[in-house]
Amino acid sequence: MTHRRTLLAATLALPTLVLPALRPARADQAGWPDRPLRLVIGANAGGASDIFLRMMETRLRERLGQPMVIDPRPGAGGMVGAEVVARSPPDGYTFFVNHIASHGIGPSLYRRLSFDPLRDVPGVVRLAALPNVLIVKPDTPARDVAGLVALMKAEPRRAVFASAGSGTSSHLGGVLFGQRVGVEVTHVPYRGTAPSMAAVMNGEVLFAIDNAPASRQQVLAGMLRAIGVSTARRASTMPELPTLQEQGVPDFDVSSWYGIAAPAGVPRPIVERLSAEIQDALNDPTIAQRVREYGAEPAPLGPAAYDDFMRAEVARWAPLVRAAGVTVD
Repeated sequence: MTHRRTLLAATLALPTLVLPALRPARADQAGWPDRPLRLVIGANAGGASDIFLRMMETRLRERLGQPMVIDPRPGAGGMVGAEVVARSPPDGYTFFVNHIASHGIGPSLYRRLSFDPLRDVPGVVRLAALPNVLIVKPDTPARDVAGLVALMKAEPRRAVFASAGSGTSSHLGGVLFGQRVGVEVTHVPYRGTAPSMAAVMNGEVLFAIDNAPASRQQVLAGMLRAIGVSTARRASTMPELPTLQEQGVPDFDVSSWYGIAAPAGVPRPIVERLSAEIQDALNDPTIAQRVREYGAEPAPLGPAAYDDFMRAEVARWAPLVRAAGVTVD
């Protein structure tokens, strides 16, 4: 739609004042990197994309000799940030923290993209995977899936769920949940996990299926009630919480994943070097433990394997997007 294209164009026009001017890559990559790396994230600072980078920042600065400059470009389920990177010079100094929304669900959800995420912003390395959690307000009568389904069937107008944005795993996870339990649910997108959880806490919506690490903190604080975890296996940080499958939701296995992608055409030696350094970091016991304490699992994959994984994810989610009729112009 015209408004969306105008918004994307305005976002792309914003100056990035903290960064030096980009210069063409040298023919031999022996001196790479000789200035800070720009890491675009498709969300506000403080979310999972930001946190995963900060877990590795010290290690990567030591290994690469340069810091990372985080450049938040929130909007459109990460597509604003992805487009920024797709239009950036492929000189090895601009990268994107991609995820299931931008490179798994988004390619089928957004029908009028001016770029192809998998072709124009291919993978460098997969970082981690994490479950989502079905959450409700603490005073909600439902204490399990059966109770929540009964409530929605008795009061259909309350069958409204929040997501962290169109195209995110919390969006399609909510759609899939409604399909699996036989309830017509209404989706309300927000700009990130924090406002999505706030909507549940404020009673604006009945439930959300969102970021387990962030949800866990609110659950422990008594501000949310967790009903079930989205993955086939229980979450290591919330082992007492049954999965949705355990509670009778058939074939429900949804997890979020994050990685690093780059503009197409970045010299292969740079891609391979950065991928190797990040995989080494994720295999470091101290960093791996930080990732697990956050509620995720290290899941490193190199460039080719990561691209194969993302293509499989697009193929997995495309039928659900079509069946649910949730495409965005």
